[in-house]
Amino acid sequence: MAASTTLTPCQATSMHFNIRISHHYTQNQNVYINHTKSIHKAKPSLLSYYHPNPSLAFSSLSTQSTSIIPSTHFSTSGSGSSWLQTTVNHVASSPSRLREGPIYSVFPAKPAEVSSVKDLYDFICSGPLLDKVGQTAEKVAESIDKWLFYGSKLCRLFQLNELYLTIPEKARFYHYYIPVFLWCEDQISEHRSKFKDGEEIPPLVIGFSAPQGCGKTTLVFALDYLFRITGRKSATLSIDDFYLTAEGQAKLREENPGNALLELRGNAGSHDLPFSVETLTALSKLTKEGMKMKLPRYDKSAYKGKGDRADPSTWPEVEGPLTVILYEGWMLGFKPLPTEVVKAVDPQLEIVNRNLEAYYDAWDKFIKAWIVIKIQDPSCVYRWRLQAEIAMRELGKPGMSDEEVRDFVSRYLPAYEAYLPTLYSEGPNGSDPEHLVVIEIDEGRNPILFE
Repeated sequence: MAASTTLTPCQATSMHFNIRISHHYTQNQNVYINHTKSIHKAKPSLLSYYHPNPSLAFSSLSTQSTSIIPSTHFSTSGSGSSWLQTTVNHVASSPSRLREGPIYSVFPAKPAEVSSVKDLYDFICSGPLLDKVGQTAEKVAESIDKWLFYGSKLCRLFQLNELYLTIPEKARFYHYYIPVFLWCEDQISEHRSKFKDGEEIPPLVIGFSAPQGCGKTTLVFALDYLFRITGRKSATLSIDDFYLTAEGQAKLREENPGNALLELRGNAGSHDLPFSVETLTALSKLTKEGMKMKLPRYDKSAYKGKGDRADPSTWPEVEGPLTVILYEGWMLGFKPLPTEVVKAVDPQLEIVNRNLEAYYDAWDKFIKAWIVIKIQDPSCVYRWRLQAEIAMRELGKPGMSDEEVRDFVSRYLPAYEAYLPTLYSEGPNGSDPEHLVVIEIDEGRNPILFE
């Protein structure tokens, strides 16, 4: 009788992966292209890459809103290169309103080595989020086509040549954005499974709680795009969209003289909570074809930077049936604390803490799945904001001076100091640990492993 061989889980996965890739290559005539040690596979219908010329790249045809591709810069600060978002506008147009850039065929003279696909597979499996988002080496092997397709699409979105991704770019896609997207897909599948055939299914609201400057808006921008290109209708909202009008903010300032935390927009008390409830409730009912509504937006440049709600004529429109609502904000999920605790941080927080008591019913109770982006030191917010303002000035756009940045961030730091420890130890207000993922990032905004 022939001797049997027992394989380790790692060996078994590797063997399965190689057999599967070989099968796809020989049976489907897939082409594998070496992307400077990262590989993107293209089926015959996807044998293309997208020209890096920004003038030929992704654009939105929506008459209600224009999507601006985030400018990306690389910084040598922190643990390595990082992306610095300078401008990202909310994207809410439907898939039918998208026009992607020109397609350029790629037919290599001879097929690249299949082992190069294994290099990308190994890179994906080395990511710090794989276990946290419920992925395994086996699942990656089974869905490698999906990973490669999403990676190719993200290259087009961010106007990157997928043949020449840098390590930071590759990590941002394959270690961060795509794993988070797959987690969101799993959450949506579980949410939809709770409803019977024929029942109207409300969109799942996924909350993103993350400090300013850490890249949450760019993450949501990428996720929204991936949902739309895969045929799911999504809507994006920020807590910024629910700031008080300029008139309401002026009244809040008058009612709290001398309180620097309520002098300008930002902290609890500076949001229109009834408007939040009205908007989130209406969005949750967008379950049928033909149902439409406009998403509120806030104009931070109004009144010389003090801000005001944007004119409704400029608000983007979304159409049902919505699959998901991506809702992001720096203070989502913050829980009110005992008065003596917040006063020990800053006496001005007492009124802010009292205002926070109304936020669960206005925001958090709508959120059924949570992504918390954890930072190691709140002082990173100042450095990130300063980087963003410097980048804006370099582009010829108006930006705050270093002193203005310091003053701006100082109005948020007391809340970070008071509420982040509880957010990180207990999760957001009302969250379910089964529907929560915490992602710790370094100063370069890259996910890291933590216990």
